[in-house]
Amino acid sequence: MRRRQQFSPFVVCIRNEGYEVSLEHRKIYQVLQDALAERRSLLRIIDESGEDYLYPEDFFLPIGLPKPVERALLAVS
Repeated sequence: MRRRQQFSPFVVCIRNEGYEVSLEHRKIYQVLQDALAERRSLLRIIDESGEDYLYPEDFFLPIGLPKPVERALLAVS
């Protein structure tokens, strides 16, 4: 199981097999912390529906954003 060093509130989608309606390739998604999900290699993502659901961790890569961009994205969420 892959462990992330530090929580990243945003990830980019790199796979969406089986979730084509819910996830878009190359789109940035907000992650909600969920320790139980992470232990099961899942991420709690706010998807295209605007709701949060669990998805396989390997569908995403964590990304670092400049703090002003991160604050702006979190403010509209």
